[in-house]
Amino acid sequence: MCWARWGARGWVEEAAEAPSKLAQELVLETWDLQCESNGREHRTAEMGGRQLVVRRGQPFTITLHFSGRGYEEGVDKLAFNVETGPCPVETSGTRSHFALTDFPEEGTWSAVVQQQDGAALCVSLCSPATACVGRYSLTLEASTDYQGSTFHIGDFVLLFNAWHPEDTVYLRDEDERREYVLSQQGLIYQGARDYITSTPWNFGQFEEDILAICLNLLDTNPKFLRDQNRDCSRRNDPVYIGRVVSAMVNCNDEDRGVLLGRWDDRYEDGMSPMAWIGSVDILKRWKNFGCQPVKYGQCWVFAAVACTVMRCLGVPSRVVTNYNSAHDTNGNLVIDRYMNETGVEERRSKDMIWNFHCWVESWMARPDLAPGYDGWQALDPTPQEKSEGVYCCGPAPVKAIKEGDLQLKYDIPFIFAEVNADVVYWIVQRDGSQRKSTHSSVVGKNISTKSVGRDSREDITHNYKYPEGSEKEREVFSKAEHEKRSLSEGEEGLHVKIKLSEGANNGSDFDVFAVISNDTDTERVCRLMLCARTASYNGTVGPECGMKDLLNLTLGPRTVQSVPLRILYEKYGPCLTQDNIIKVVALLTEYETGDVVLAIRDVYIQNPEIKIRVLGEPMQNRKLVAEITLVNPLAVPLHNCVFVVE
Repeated sequence: MCWARWGARGWVEEAAEAPSKLAQELVLETWDLQCESNGREHRTAEMGGRQLVVRRGQPFTITLHFSGRGYEEGVDKLAFNVETGPCPVETSGTRSHFALTDFPEEGTWSAVVQQQDGAALCVSLCSPATACVGRYSLTLEASTDYQGSTFHIGDFVLLFNAWHPEDTVYLRDEDERREYVLSQQGLIYQGARDYITSTPWNFGQFEEDILAICLNLLDTNPKFLRDQNRDCSRRNDPVYIGRVVSAMVNCNDEDRGVLLGRWDDRYEDGMSPMAWIGSVDILKRWKNFGCQPVKYGQCWVFAAVACTVMRCLGVPSRVVTNYNSAHDTNGNLVIDRYMNETGVEERRSKDMIWNFHCWVESWMARPDLAPGYDGWQALDPTPQEKSEGVYCCGPAPVKAIKEGDLQLKYDIPFIFAEVNADVVYWIVQRDGSQRKSTHSSVVGKNISTKSVGRDSREDITHNYKYPEGSEKEREVFSKAEHEKRSLSEGEEGLHVKIKLSEGANNGSDFDVFAVISNDTDTERVCRLMLCARTASYNGTVGPECGMKDLLNLTLGPRTVQSVPLRILYEKYGPCLTQDNIIKVVALLTEYETGDVVLAIRDVYIQNPEIKIRVLGEPMQNRKLVAEITLVNPLAVPLHNCVFVVE
């Protein structure tokens, strides 16, 4: 082939040069995932360490350094592959292939050039806000003309994103996002309805190894082991993740779950549930002992560990406490209790009333339900009843619980009963007959959680139920196909209340009083049984530690009488459980009519306060010295004491 040029003598014909060689292949030499700067932008810096941890729907930047020459648009083609799970498939959403582009499509993985400086290329990657969470591998495909190479860049972890409006866990308020996603410390409420106590808890979702343990928990669940592709493909849905976490925090399904529950005060071969003060130690023990259940947990421990896992994965979550919490095993929304004439439980039904019960609320949208049920969802990892064949509970929309919409997913009737069930006490007579007592006990009281940004209690009872006795409450019960029959304390007749003197301190004697009022115009002659027993928070009662039986108590018309019962430390001390509860029962029987009036109160025995005093001025990266003080209130020395500091 020839071509011409203009020379001194006119056009000159010259032979053509050989075609130029193919462009030099683009070779990736090094890369930088910018873990630190991405971690700050994605609010994951504390958990990332040396790994990249990002939130879905939000761009993150990586830098590619090429050898020999830089990237040339129009000459070189760059594409990325992201994969999660052991068998990634594009149709399942666990694999994606996407090219570098100037115009990314919404709702898909994308890569856009952010900046170029010679052989260094900054690329902004972004996942869709609906991507599956979990550990991903990232590879780069670089091609020039007919040459191409693939480079494995590394792994990263993708989390839910409460800051992204299109993420199903989006939470609008920044203070709430900081509290329910980022805060590692919190308070869990315990005690009794009349004496609410708080326990500090270290959720520790950003501490070393916790993210890896939480991802391992997902890969240990039976659904993953049965069908890895299906399980990983459903990890874009916080509803699905919530059910998996609820099931895996307990081990009742022999699924290598995290915690073994125990409620009998015998914890010699493990840790007492009262001894835990954080989730980190529990999760690390589970991992270090080959995913064997950690001994032992009770409801607040199960809830706190589940809260840690959900926050770690990016789902806004909090622990809530329900006082006088019903456990309705037969679904009739009635808790039947049986006592003999001395106030001792005569026949144990499977239904129970717990002094308090803790579960988790997680914030998420519910596109699987009709509109109106987004927001807080109740999740209960404490093993009580099976749901779809597995010991888990929820997520149940709190709005559905309040409105009595029992037919919706998941497990709403059980939680509805926990906060709404009627309690009926039957007094079993000596001849075996039963008399229904009048009793004003109501379940679902003082539902509590930690306030946002403050170490104080927020009462969220109004989220779960309308005011008792209101017209709206009656509408809800009608919808739930249940009539609530509550007895008004203002009616004429006999009434009993139990009151407490000051100073129910561990190691001390104290008084309780049965305050009896006769609101009629006639004299009444009654028998009063006043009995105190040690108890556990789940309603189990122990030995008697105080008793008074007045066979002929005369009550004048329109009078009030107070009957004291002295409770001695020498009686309750040896049999007091770690829950520090004494259950006091007053049983008033009127001879003329045979009517029985019942009053029950749980007295919380206060332990001495542990005082912490910091010595000197705290300084960053310097050892801190603190003085811990505890006054022993007992008349005997304490041996083998252990302080747990976290």
